[in-house]
Parts: sequence; structure tokens; C-alpha cells
Amino acid sequence: MKTSVVVRTVGVLATALGAMPAWAQLSCDSKSFNQNHMVNHCEMREQTIGYAGRLAVDPGMNGGVSIKAWSNSNVLVRAKVEAAASDDVGARAVAALIRIDTSGGVVNAMGPDQNGAQKWSVSYEIFVPRQADLNVKTHNGGISIAGVRGNIQFSAMNGGVTLKQLGGDVEGNTMNGGLNIELAGDRWDGNKLDARTTNGGVSVTMPEKYSAHFETGTVNGRLNVDFPMTVHGEIARRLTTDIGSGGPTIHVETTNGGVNVKRAAI
Repeated sequence: MKTSVVVRTVGVLATALGAMPAWAQLSCDSKSFNQNHMVNHCEMREQTIGYAGRLAVDPGMNGGVSIKAWSNSNVLVRAKVEAAASDDVGARAVAALIRIDTSGGVVNAMGPDQNGAQKWSVSYEIFVPRQADLNVKTHNGGISIAGVRGNIQFSAMNGGVTLKQLGGDVEGNTMNGGLNIELAGDRWDGNKLDARTTNGGVSVTMPEKYSAHFETGTVNGRLNVDFPMTVHGEIARRLTTDIGSGGPTIHVETTNGGVNVKRAAI
């Protein structure tokens, strides 16, 4: 398969302001469509927008979302736009029809119909203020949120979810994909964390002296806790306990998959 790559800039760029995060990772180095009879075209689009108090993100049918906190007050949207068709001209034509809307606190993608002759996807790497309210949805793609505190909802159909060092009121689920939860500090800074998956394993990592009201479980799978704790009730497949001095509820569960709870490496 052949691949063409373009970098496009839209609006006021964080790079122009000298603020492009050194840890930005999304690029055209990898491709989503691997059919041998199709040609890929990939382009990066970057735009800074004002933060309107809440951000909703939906990449459309295909594409993942990674959201990271940064110290700026605005929002940097980095979009990886991929299109595939029978030749390079066709792939570029499909990409040209893809529109990314960033108005009104919403980031979403619109494009032409997808079929056996043409496909497209948009994946996002978005940098937001540390205090930010989010609503993130994906259909075929994973979700990753790191370092943000706020009212956060997430939903994925086919894709794993990674939540790192969050706070606030966080709630969401994935249908087909694992959950990877990394807690930070000595307790949850906010109201709760409630994360669930139907088909996928759960991994929870917490600091050694973390305090929380902790709930987890699985219907079809094994529950493993690799450090001692006081447990109230059954531990075979469900666990409810106060860790340390207790605190806000951390609830993570799966229907079909195992659960692994471990201490963070020092």
C-alpha cells in the first residue's frame, strides 16, 4: 500500500506561539487502513481554540481520542485525518471532503459516505486546561484521558479506555475494550470515578498510601489483588472495601474479563 502525507495548519497554531507540547505523539507515521488494493493519504491538522467551559469530542465512525492536560487556558486540537481510495488522487479527494468542526465547544468530524471504494478516519490528540469538563465518544477507536480534573463522561463502542491521574466526577464505559486506570496522589480529588466495560479486562494501579472506598468486580473472569487489604464481603469475583482511611468511591468493573489491582511502582 502506498501512503502520502501532508501537514496542514488551521487557524492560530500552538506551534506558531511556541507552545507545541514536547510530548505530542499523534502523527502520520502509522496508518489505519491496510487493504492492499487501496492507497492511503494522511494529513495532520492543528488548531487552537478557546475553552468554552466544556468540550465534547466525537471523531465519527472511525478514530480514537487522546486528551491531555496542559498549563495553557486554550485548547489545542491536533487531528490525524486519514483517507483511503483506489489511487492517490482519490484518497486526497476523500480527505479534502472531511471537515472538522470546532465551534461551540464541540469537536467532531464530517465526511463522505464510506464504502468498499473509499474509507476515512479522524483521530484526535487534544490538549485542554487542567480544570476541564469533557464528554468524549468513540465508535471504532480508543479513548485516553490524562491529567484532567472536571466533570468527565466517556463512552466507547469498540476500543479500550485509559484514564490517568484524573480527578473530579468521572463516569463512563466501553462495550468492547479494556480499562486501564492509573490513580495518583493519596485520594481521589473529587466526587467519584465510575468506569465499566462489558468485554475486556480491567487494570487498576494505585499509590501505596492511597485512600478510597473501592469497589470492583467481574461476572466472567478472575479478580486479583496483589497487595494486602481489609475486605468486607466476598472477594471471589467482587470486592468492596475502604482502603486506607476511605474516601470518595472508586468503582471499576467488567462483565467478561479479569480484574487486576496493583500498587504503583515506586
